Amino acid sequence: MAGRVSMREIAQRAGVSQKTVSRVVNGEPHVSQALRERVEREIALLGYLPDASARALVTRRSRRIGIVTSDTGYFGPASVLRGLERAARDAGYFVSVVHADDRDPQETARSVRHLVSQGMEAIAVSAPVLGVVDQLTGVPAGVPVLRIEYPEGRPEPGVIRVGSDDVSGAREATAHLLALGHRTVHHIAGPPAWSVTGRRISGWRAALRAAGAPEPPFAHGDWSAAAGCRIALELIEDPDVTALFVANDQMAIGAMYAVQRSGRRVPEDVSVVGYDDIPEAAYLSVPLTTVRQDFTAMAEQGMRRLVAAVSAEGPPAGPSDDALIPGTFVVRESTAPPARPSTRRAALPENGGRP
Repeated sequence: MAGRVSMREIAQRAGVSQKTVSRVVNGEPHVSQALRERVEREIALLGYLPDASARALVTRRSRRIGIVTSDTGYFGPASVLRGLERAARDAGYFVSVVHADDRDPQETARSVRHLVSQGMEAIAVSAPVLGVVDQLTGVPAGVPVLRIEYPEGRPEPGVIRVGSDDVSGAREATAHLLALGHRTVHHIAGPPAWSVTGRRISGWRAALRAAGAPEPPFAHGDWSAAAGCRIALELIEDPDVTALFVANDQMAIGAMYAVQRSGRRVPEDVSVVGYDDIPEAAYLSVPLTTVRQDFTAMAEQGMRRLVAAVSAEGPPAGPSDDALIPGTFVVRESTAPPARPSTRRAALPENGGRP
């Protein structure tokens, strides 16, 4: 019966040593292709199921990776988590996921300690809130860590960092609007506690300064369409506001709704650029110009480097394991050159479009 067959029986049926069967089961090298196929054929015929816990004791390999994540209700973190899980499974690893409370950074430390106590071979952290990754305590030496974050500052031994180039993406989005002829670009930023917020502000600001454009004040939203709508309604009370760079697509959708409610048009009166390229962005009534993040590449590259660090043949994690994934600027129909001032002012109703 499946699960009750021993390695000794497999070895007898295949005409090989028990050590050879063990090497095949554990994916070790130094077994010829012919012998490997013979053993695998008998494993399939007899329905042999290896005892994972016993194998871990012998090989010191659990084939398990722990993932710490937070805020998976948002498109970006949820996409990264799916990518990490898929890449780990494709590499032959099981995953255990814990969801840390970003309101309590100490929760991350407790989550990591829990995962380590369960025998994880490596830890991956995808927690975008500032301060959370700083709580990666309790990881023993030799257990590599993957951080899905912008790799900046001094690298740490045993830590792999793979992140999105938010600075360049925001700079390109802002430069696109300036190149269309807009005098300046207003910014609706993400929550201040999120690490990507500061980087997208930096990219927006760098593009304005490079062009010698005025740097207007920015406002923080909470990633929701409602926040984008609320902030945009306040901004477009000024008829000279003609271009908005919004830190994510959901807030950008809210901003577009606000422009339309005000009696103005996207993009004829106000151009809008988002960030992330959510699946719905291309199918809006006015398709959204945005910065596409390759969450799949981020997760796959990170997990590939983590698995290499775990394996006996892989190099130790170090500075060379950092990677920065560029975004792709996608131009759609929500951006255009600004209208002439007289036309732009005439488009506003007397009450400023406030609902």
